[in-house]
Amino acid sequence: MATGGPQQRIEAYLNSLRRCLRGVAENEVREIVEELRSHIVERAAAGGVSGELTVEGVEATIAALGSPEELAAQYLTDNLLARVEVSRSPVKILRNLFRWASLSIAGFWVLLGAVIGYFFGIVFVLVAVAKLFHPHTAGLWILPSDSGGTNWSFRLGFGSVPAGARDALGWWIVPMGWFGGGALVMLTTQIAVWYVRQYRRARTVGSL
Repeated sequence: MATGGPQQRIEAYLNSLRRCLRGVAENEVREIVEELRSHIVERAAAGGVSGELTVEGVEATIAALGSPEELAAQYLTDNLLARVEVSRSPVKILRNLFRWASLSIAGFWVLLGAVIGYFFGIVFVLVAVAKLFHPHTAGLWILPSDSGGTNWSFRLGFGSVPAGARDALGWWIVPMGWFGGGALVMLTTQIAVWYVRQYRRARTVGSL
């Protein structure tokens, strides 16, 4: 159970929050702590007699904020999402989405969609490049299946082509792979940023 006066209780809470904010820039942590200190003092004093700061008022305000761990998770999430919004690098976006996915189920689904989009975009580009070096084996191939149907397969040119296979696009895979793959990577980035922006907006509205 916490002991000491109201100021000591505030500092104990803020120190716990500071420890939970590892990974956030020190200047950002300082701003968060100072803003939160002012908020706690203002709210706690407003609930006291004649504006007096009391332990009971501080405890009630802190209880409304939640535990340091919960509050830190909210700040960390917002920090990650802010980075995604301003980034256009797929690597940085995926890194921040991966960290968001560890904090939120919403982050997991956005990460999954981004991974799928980037994966196929990169595959298209790699196949287009591989076609230049392995013109007879790389590309989009139609392969006969054991059941009598057909399967579609992207091949990078490694190994021989199965008997009965047919190159579906030929040299068209080069411009289509370059432009289609690049477009898919850009579209995936825009969709990921859009979802992040909508999520942050919904969180802001919900906190008002």
